[in-house]
Amino acid sequence: MALFVAPVRTRSFVSAFAFVALWGCALSITRYSVPEEMEEGSFVANLATDLGLDVRSLVQRSAKLDVIHSKNYLDINKETGELIIREKIDRESICTSKTTSCFLKMDVILENPIRIFNIELEIMDINDNAPLFRRKTMHLDVTEATPRGERFSLTNAVDADVGANSIYTYFLSESEFFAIEIQTGSDGSKYVDLMLVGTLDREEHSAHNLILTAVDGGVPPRSGTASIIINVVDINDNTPQFSQPVFSVNLTENAAAGTVVMTLNATDLDEGANAELVYSYTLYTSEKTQELFSLDPTTGEIKVKGVIDYEESHSFEMYVQAQDRGAIPLSGHCKVMVFVTDLNDNYPEVTIKSVKSALTENVPVGTLIAVVTVRDRDSGKNGEVELSLSQQQSLPFLLNKSKEGYFELLVSKPLDREIVSKYEVTLRVTDRGSPRLFEDETITLEILDINDNAPTFSQSLYTIHVEENNLPGALLTSLSAFDPDLNENQYLVYFIMEKEIVNTSMSMLFSINPENGNLYALKTFDYEREREFLFHIEARDSGSPPLSSNVTVQIIILDQNDNTPIIVSPWRAQGSVVEQVIPRSTEKGHLITKVIAIDADSEQNARVTYQLLQVTDSTLFSLDQYNGEIRTMRMFSYRDPRIQRLVIVAKDNGAPALSATVTVKITTIEHAMPFSETTELPLEYDVFTDLNLYLVIGLGAVSFLLLITILVIIVLKCQKPKPKPIKIPPANRNSVISRNSMISQRSSTIADSTLISSDAYWYSLFLAETRKGKVVVRQPIIPKGAGYFVSSIPRSIGPSETSDSRASTLEEARRELP
Repeated sequence: MALFVAPVRTRSFVSAFAFVALWGCALSITRYSVPEEMEEGSFVANLATDLGLDVRSLVQRSAKLDVIHSKNYLDINKETGELIIREKIDRESICTSKTTSCFLKMDVILENPIRIFNIELEIMDINDNAPLFRRKTMHLDVTEATPRGERFSLTNAVDADVGANSIYTYFLSESEFFAIEIQTGSDGSKYVDLMLVGTLDREEHSAHNLILTAVDGGVPPRSGTASIIINVVDINDNTPQFSQPVFSVNLTENAAAGTVVMTLNATDLDEGANAELVYSYTLYTSEKTQELFSLDPTTGEIKVKGVIDYEESHSFEMYVQAQDRGAIPLSGHCKVMVFVTDLNDNYPEVTIKSVKSALTENVPVGTLIAVVTVRDRDSGKNGEVELSLSQQQSLPFLLNKSKEGYFELLVSKPLDREIVSKYEVTLRVTDRGSPRLFEDETITLEILDINDNAPTFSQSLYTIHVEENNLPGALLTSLSAFDPDLNENQYLVYFIMEKEIVNTSMSMLFSINPENGNLYALKTFDYEREREFLFHIEARDSGSPPLSSNVTVQIIILDQNDNTPIIVSPWRAQGSVVEQVIPRSTEKGHLITKVIAIDADSEQNARVTYQLLQVTDSTLFSLDQYNGEIRTMRMFSYRDPRIQRLVIVAKDNGAPALSATVTVKITTIEHAMPFSETTELPLEYDVFTDLNLYLVIGLGAVSFLLLITILVIIVLKCQKPKPKPIKIPPANRNSVISRNSMISQRSSTIADSTLISSDAYWYSLFLAETRKGKVVVRQPIIPKGAGYFVSSIPRSIGPSETSDSRASTLEEARRELP
C-alpha cells in the first residue's frame, strides 16, 4: 500500500519565545497523513530527518513518543529515526463523529536538554465498512383494501464511513405491488419510503417478501440488505364454498351409533374469523332426519345418531349450510343425499306351538314330540328360512315339514333311557341372506324309564372258600347285581333258590340278606362231612312285571387240622401197651412190627410221620419215619435187657401239628415157641373186641339221630304254605323252565350223592407174620367220626359201588399177602 506523508513545518516566533522561556528550547508542529488500517510496522515518516536531529542523539537523549488522549498506535525506531505503525488504526474507533477530518496528536520528547516536538497524524478514511440496517427484517401489515400510493416508512441503513464512502443509494427487489422513494436529508443522509403501487388481494398473495439493498459510494462500493415481509391483512370478502352442491353417500342400515356418514368440508378463502366456518342444518331438513343424524358444527362431520332401518326409509335428505364468523357473516349451502343399503338385519324366529317334555323309552318310532313354526321379517332371500337339527346325526329325531312354516319333530329311532336319559334338542332356523342369520331354540326332552332290564351279576359263578369249623352266622361274601333301570325298577331283592341236599334245604344251611345280598352261613361246616355246596341265588327287581336273574354259588369247605392221628396198628386196647415177643437170636434188620396211624384230615393235615419218643436202647432199634416200620439195628447181646420199651409218636403235618403215641413192649426169649394149628387165632376173634363193640353202638346212635332229623324235616315240609305262583313273562318263561329242569335234574341225583370218606378211613391193615407157615390176619378198625361225608356235587358212583370198591380193595390186599 503506498503511503503519502506530507510533513508541514510552521515557525512561530511568538510560540518559540514562549517555549524557550519555559523549557529552554523552541518547538514546532509537524503533520503527517496516513490511511487507516495500515499493517503493523508500516513506515510513516523519518522523524530524525524531519526534525533535524542526529539519529545517534535519539538514543543518547532517550527519545520517546507520548500520544495525547488516545492509545499509542505509533512507535519510534531509535536506530533509524523512523516513525512506524505499532498497531492497526481504525478511524471509526478514534473519531466517532461523522466529521470528515480525524487527527491523532502526540509529542516527541528528548532529554538533556529537554526538547518537545508536536506531531499531528491525520487518519484518512477508507471504504472499509458496508452499509448496515439496524433491523435485518422489517414486518409490515397491510390490509388488502389499502389504496394505491400509500407510503410506509422503513428503517434506514447506516454506514460508519464518511464522505463518498457513506450511503449513496437504495435498491428494492422486483415487485409489481411495491416501490421505494429515496429522500435526502439536510445533512446529506439518504432516507427511503415504501410505496404501494398495485392492488393487494390476500386470497392471491397473503404475504410479500421484499429485499431492500443500501449501497455506499466507495470504490469499490459496499452494500447491505434487509428483508421486508409484508403481511396482507384479510377482509371478509369471500363466501364459503362446498366442492359440489349435492353429495350422495351410501349407508348400511343398522349402522352403529357414532358411525361417520361423511365429513363436509367447505372452504373460505379468507382467514382468521372470516375463514372459521360453522355447519348447521337449514330449515329444509326434516326433524326425523335430524333425530337420526348429527352434524358437528365445527368439523362438518355427519354421524349416525339413531337407528337406521331400511324397512322404514330407503333414503334421507339433509340441507347443510356453512357460515363464516366474519363481522358480516357469509354462508354457503349444499344438499346431502343418504341412500340406505338393505342388510339382512332381522333374525329368523322359531316358535314352539306344542311340545312334550317327557317320553317313555318304549314309545314307537314316529311319535310326535313338538310342533314348531318359523318366520323371518325380511323379504326376498333374506326372508327365506330353513329349519334343521343341530347334531342331527347323533339324535334319534327328525323334522318333518307339514305345511309352509310348520314343522313336526318326530322320533326316528328307538329310545333307550339307559344309554341317554335326557336330550337337549336344538332347533336352528337359518335364513338365506348375506350374511346368513340363524336362531336356536332348545327343547329339553326327558326319557322316562320302564322295567326293560333284568338284574345282572358281575360274574356267572361265585366260588367262595370257607374254612371248616366256622361260626354260625359268619358273613361269607356279598353278592351284588346291577340293574340300569330307575326307581322301583332298580330296587333288587336277593333270595336263595330252594334246593335240598340229603333232605336238607339250602335255606337251613345259608341265609342271604334280601336288601344288600350279604350271604351268611347258618351252621358250622365239617370238612370231613361236607366239602362242597352248589346252589343258585336269584336277584329280582321291583318293577312291574318284575325281572330277575340268578347266579351260581359254589361253596368250597377248606380243611383245618382238627383231627388227631389215630394209631390203628399194632392194635391195642385203649390205654394198653402193645406187647411183642421175639427171639434173642433175631438178625439185624428184622421187622419187629409196623406202626400205622390214620388222620381224618386231608392233604398236609393228613400226612403222618413217626418218631421214637422213648427207647430203652437207641442202638438196638430203628424206626422209619414215613412207613412206621420198627426193625432191629443189630443182634441182641447177653448184656441187653430182656424187655425193651419203645414209645412211638405219630404226628401229622398240620399247623399246629397233632399227634398220638403208642407204647410197644418187646420181650426177648431164648427160643421161639412153636405154634400149632389149634393155637392159631381165627379171623373172627379180633373182630369182636371191645373197640368194635363201641363202634357199633356209636354208629347205631348216629343212625337213630339221623332218622329223627329226617322225620322232623318231613313234618316241617308238610306244614309250609303253598307258595303263590309267580307270573313269568313269555320272554323269560323258557329260561325259567330250563333253570327249573336243571335244578330238578340236580335234585334227582342227590339221593346218589352220599359218598364214603377218604381212603384213610377204609384202608385195611394187614400184618403178616409167618408162624409155622400159618397166616394170622387182624381186621382193622374204622375209628369213630371217620365215616362218611356229604357233598352237593352230583356223582355217578353210588354207595353200592363204593362198598364194592372197598371190598375189592380188601380182597386185593389179601391176595398180596404171602
